[in-house]
Amino acid sequence: MAQATWNEFSVREKLADTLAQRVSAQLAAGIELRGTALLAVSGGSTPPLFLRALSRRQIDWEKVVVTLVDERFVPAGSERSNARLVTLNLLQHEAAKARFVALHREADTVEEAADLVRPDVLALKLPFDAVVLGMGTDGHTASFFPDAERLAEALDPDDKAYVLPIHATSASEPRLSLSLAALANARFTAVHIEGLAKKEVLMDALAAPQNMNGGPPIATMIDRAAHPVEIYWAPDED
Repeated sequence: MAQATWNEFSVREKLADTLAQRVSAQLAAGIELRGTALLAVSGGSTPPLFLRALSRRQIDWEKVVVTLVDERFVPAGSERSNARLVTLNLLQHEAAKARFVALHREADTVEEAADLVRPDVLALKLPFDAVVLGMGTDGHTASFFPDAERLAEALDPDDKAYVLPIHATSASEPRLSLSLAALANARFTAVHIEGLAKKEVLMDALAAPQNMNGGPPIATMIDRAAHPVEIYWAPDED
């Protein structure tokens, strides 16, 4: 059974502010420790409020490198682009000074894009100081979809490719995803979810026996993390 600490909030705004404070403290500690800090964030509909709160935190953003946990293989200007979401919500205000390493590359296939971006990912000064994950109602996190063709590779803690092309029937388009091996050693990992449906999915996933070939991907990620994972949850706006 995977272990994690729950942090529950009555409103989304309080969650966003608290998580932003926690992440910014981790980044400041990383800068103090090694002169730079590394952050990986997620896309989707849940993170924007948190990202906007984080963008206003007073830290030395010029020494922070931001990247994505995963990305859709879509044009950079697409409304479905995670890079666009991060640019509009995080890379503003104080955080506009941060350096952003996008996962998307112009290429004919997602496999070619993964090959192009992999050197940039391998050049990052891992481990991450902070990783903020999301989760779908199918129990996926990053692009670790339960029906992904390369799920076993993505969840292999010894695989050093670090960024993988992902195809899954349940995904709307191909994805680029950091692997578990790239994410698991983060000094701080949060899972940010909202709504009762996702809370129930995550609680069920954490209670299930872990199985690399069939367990919920989110629970495998939490189970394999080098440090205890913190869950941040609030109800939906409604």
